[in-house]
Amino acid sequence: MKSIRVWDLPVRLFHWLLVLSIVGLFITQELGGNWMEWHARLGFFVIGLILFRLQWGVFGSQHARFVSFVRGPSAVLAYMRDMKNPQTKRYLGHNPIGALSVIAFLLVIGFQAATGLFADDDIMLSGPYAVAVSKEISDLLTKIHKINSNVIIGLVVLHLAAIGFYLLIKRDNLVKPMITGKKSSIDGEFETVLPENARPVWLAWACAIFSMALTYAIATRWFG
Repeated sequence: MKSIRVWDLPVRLFHWLLVLSIVGLFITQELGGNWMEWHARLGFFVIGLILFRLQWGVFGSQHARFVSFVRGPSAVLAYMRDMKNPQTKRYLGHNPIGALSVIAFLLVIGFQAATGLFADDDIMLSGPYAVAVSKEISDLLTKIHKINSNVIIGLVVLHLAAIGFYLLIKRDNLVKPMITGKKSSIDGEFETVLPENARPVWLAWACAIFSMALTYAIATRWFG
């Protein structure tokens, strides 16, 4: 057995910061009142995280890039048909189902953040762009924002179930590599994998700074 570095630090930080942010968003939503101010701040933070991940999915290290793990429908269906087989091919990065999970979370959480910008609960909180649309549209987006939170809960439940399935059935711990960055493998198991192709630290910082600047511009209504 040997350890192979899979997930770089930017990917791992994004993952766990997003997890904590989602938990915080649901808690502040339930608490209501003055906690909604923190709900808004966390929402902007999530926008920054999503913007960073989109950039890192293009410019990041090998296993962070979308082109390295997003696959077509035929590959996904083939993997699903064979996934109960103990001898199913292991992927060093995201497998086809994991890739779908990543894309689904980015789309659904990104959509949630976008609708929040136009939402208005008529009590404590109003998104920065709620005044840029009619009251009818703002109310509709507020309703969609609330409904979509249930979709996020559903995705989280599916994600946790998948982690449990891989741990208990396929004996593949998906959480540990997202903490340590390394995945254990049998010698030669990933022989076709290219070198990690790590990116310099300055590139991650550049993407982070750009994400923060763009998030600030969105929050302060530079675009409307």
